[in-house]
Amino acid sequence: MARNKEKNSHVNQNSLKGRLILVSILFALFGAGIVGRLFSLQVMQHDDLVSRSEKQHQRTVEIHYGRGSVFDRNMNELATNIKAESVYATPQKVVDKKRAARVLAKALNLNHKSIYKKLNSKRHFVWLKRQVLPAEIARLRKSSLPGINFISEDKRFFPKRELASGVVGFNGVDNQGLGGIEQRYDSTLKGNVVKAVMEKDARGKLVQFNKQANGQVSGSRSVVLAIDEVIQFFTEHHLKKQVAKHQAESGVAIVMNPNTGELYAIANVPQYNPNNFSAYKRNLRRNHAVSSVYEPGSIFKPIVAAASIDAGVARPQDTFFCENGKFKVGNKTVGEAVNHKYGWLTLQDIIVKSSNIGSIKIARQLGKQSYYDYIRKFGFGQKTGIELPGEEGGLLHELSAWDPMSLASISFGQGIGVTPLQMTNAISAIANGGTLMVPRITRAILKDGQIEKRFEPKAVRRVISIQSSRQVIDILKHVVKDGTGKNAAVKGYEVAGKTGTAQKYDAKTGRYSKTAYVSSFIGFAPADAAKVAILVMIDNPKGVHYGGSVAAPVFSNIARETLRYLNVPSSDQRVYILDRA
Repeated sequence: MARNKEKNSHVNQNSLKGRLILVSILFALFGAGIVGRLFSLQVMQHDDLVSRSEKQHQRTVEIHYGRGSVFDRNMNELATNIKAESVYATPQKVVDKKRAARVLAKALNLNHKSIYKKLNSKRHFVWLKRQVLPAEIARLRKSSLPGINFISEDKRFFPKRELASGVVGFNGVDNQGLGGIEQRYDSTLKGNVVKAVMEKDARGKLVQFNKQANGQVSGSRSVVLAIDEVIQFFTEHHLKKQVAKHQAESGVAIVMNPNTGELYAIANVPQYNPNNFSAYKRNLRRNHAVSSVYEPGSIFKPIVAAASIDAGVARPQDTFFCENGKFKVGNKTVGEAVNHKYGWLTLQDIIVKSSNIGSIKIARQLGKQSYYDYIRKFGFGQKTGIELPGEEGGLLHELSAWDPMSLASISFGQGIGVTPLQMTNAISAIANGGTLMVPRITRAILKDGQIEKRFEPKAVRRVISIQSSRQVIDILKHVVKDGTGKNAAVKGYEVAGKTGTAQKYDAKTGRYSKTAYVSSFIGFAPADAAKVAILVMIDNPKGVHYGGSVAAPVFSNIARETLRYLNVPSSDQRVYILDRA
């Protein structure tokens, strides 16, 4: 019995020792785990945890600074930045929200209910109004409202207001480009996005902005345009005056260097002020020179003349019978403008007198395939490649889709859709000796004031020969001397060009209107050594609507002032220089 008790006692002692050892091991492992965890937190993850802790006590707000400028070709600023203050609220710190909402709504010209809703937000930070006018800021500062604060940021500013606004474009509240060059070169102009840091207190409430910015400030880039603000002003002034005089719906004018493709001016009327772009309807903010497609009418006739001469199927003095004013094409009858009854006319006179029937006869001699190929070579039915957003490629049906009337109607500018820029580029190819250029709106990209990239003239293709070009130029000179374009003449300079009076298509009736027209003139000067090609298009003028009466005088005024500004010698001056030589 005693032996059994001794044995049991020995067993119990061994069991107790085992438990103690197990507990000791567990405590040791637990202690080691704590030490390991502390080492990990305090040493291995120290930097990461500190960063997380700081973030829990901070909030970042992106502020945009240093967007690049937009200049004209002579380094006149068309878009720049000004400092503006923005207003934000820390809702938890606003004591009397009702009073604050009333004061803010009055000072900032905002909706009272909208402001009150923001002040009742559970968020720690809310924007109230960005880029506020100085007068509004002054009114608000006098109120000294708790929880209402200010921060300075850049605001886009267009010092020339409406001038070239269709080209330059406009910006949103975060300085993002939303139109024109501002949109096309947004990533280039963007500047710096600075993360302004808002500190939080222990309860997570926002206290104030830390003025230190995260991230390195990069060098700004600016864009230099081919636009000349002086020529742009001439163009806008004369176009606007004529649109108002004839109570027209709108107008477009383009001034191009036909030898380089550079655009000196693109004018759209009505205009808009990009400093307050939201006050204007979207259609008014479009650059119709590149984004609107229309039927050109008779200003398209030089294309059929150039194609037939270059293809060798007709010469300027070849004659065509113009059917005494009425010509049946399929089941339709084509007439002449103002009921003219032409008999036999030379190709030159067909263009000078703007005969529709004569143009059909020329196109028929050229043939559908050849005419289509030349239209494509002149750049129609495709985008020009200009560096502006929203460009349309026009409307040119594939040859397989041409109906019996297509060849006839396209010969005098119906049944085809073009943009004003396409038309200007095509006439420039005739003016410069037969080469189609890529229209160019930009000259250079600057980085910190130095040229980083320069844009050089770029040819697309040869369209017609130099000899063909000279023959067409001679024809277009007679349009201004003896034909429908007399009002486009410029004293001291020889002008070549073509008038157009296109009937507008009425989608409701499915017919061409007899009361709505697009009046145009397109041409270049000096005729034999062109320095400028100009298109003027006025949409739906009231009363007198012929291109020679409405659009040609605008061409004359723009050309006269532009040639003088560019110091292009007049005919008399060139003769004097040659005599002196």
